Amino acid sequence: MTAAAAQKAKRQVPRLTERSPTITGAEIVAELVPPPQFEHASFESYRPDLAYPSQMGAVEKLQAFAGAGQGQRTGGFFSRSRKVKAELPGIYLDGGFGVGKTHLLAALWHSSPGPKYFGTFIEYTALVGALGYQETITQLRSAKLICIDEFELDDPGDTMVMTRLLGELVKTGTRVAATSNTPPNSLGEGRFAAQDFLREIRAMSDNFETLRIDGLDYRRRKAEGHAVAVDPETLDHMVSALEQRGSAVTRDDFGALMTHLATVHPSKYVKVINGVSVIALSNVFLLTDQTDALRLVAFIDRVYDAEIPIIASGRPLSEVFDTEMLAGGYRKKYLRSLSRIVALTTGELPPHAE
Repeated sequence: MTAAAAQKAKRQVPRLTERSPTITGAEIVAELVPPPQFEHASFESYRPDLAYPSQMGAVEKLQAFAGAGQGQRTGGFFSRSRKVKAELPGIYLDGGFGVGKTHLLAALWHSSPGPKYFGTFIEYTALVGALGYQETITQLRSAKLICIDEFELDDPGDTMVMTRLLGELVKTGTRVAATSNTPPNSLGEGRFAAQDFLREIRAMSDNFETLRIDGLDYRRRKAEGHAVAVDPETLDHMVSALEQRGSAVTRDDFGALMTHLATVHPSKYVKVINGVSVIALSNVFLLTDQTDALRLVAFIDRVYDAEIPIIASGRPLSEVFDTEMLAGGYRKKYLRSLSRIVALTTGELPPHAE
């Protein structure tokens, strides 16, 4: 490919920075379901690491929680002759990255009766921002189950809004299941994080049973633990090959994308990447601004949920957060994002990316 042809190809490839979507509260509510990769998640399809008995223990506890929500005896690992004991209305999965908490949360959602909602913490806070607090209560009040993936403790304002929201919903009979991350192999910090969560929700703490899930990050079990960066010429060839294959590929300069994300509310990121099958990023660099870094975390969450592979040049994407960020108050959030970046970023043409 000549230099002129390469430049022409770059101009023709769609850019994420050209997308400035709008989203309504009703659209956000409609999106409160498990992401595509967990569309068929079940307790049976969960693959526990037998070296960590807490993973199988969590399956059993969640099956009981689902059965209690239906007022039925549980099957599977539980005796058909035993009645389900009274269960707390809330359950909290506390564990490291990639131990299958989201899979288990989705399995619980699928096995529970509706109406029910499944979303990340940021999706619920975005719903409050779009609809207002009282309208959000109205929308969710009939729910039998609310599943919250990645409950966040790093923003006191958002945490207290969710605390109040969940308190009102539980009073009307809604059951709640939540997950949160702790750094891998940090049992002490994990238990401390669980206590932080329970302390933050104060009066609700007695309504939650905490399940600790230990284990290794499944996303890194077969990976080298870092994202792959390609050189600019290779990126050009990969994008061209994807276009010839008919893939819905986008190409953006990393800096331009970060600038654009600052103009789009995180609740709209799901529509920014709608219909995209591969994301190409050029000139990736180290982020030193925390606000930019947190926007990238939110963006990566949506990309991961949509299972969109990333190819990139410049700095490896798993090295975009500086050491100060990784040691600061948002450490857990950045480590979770790095785990997902490693799973998404490839140095090869993604198969079946149409």
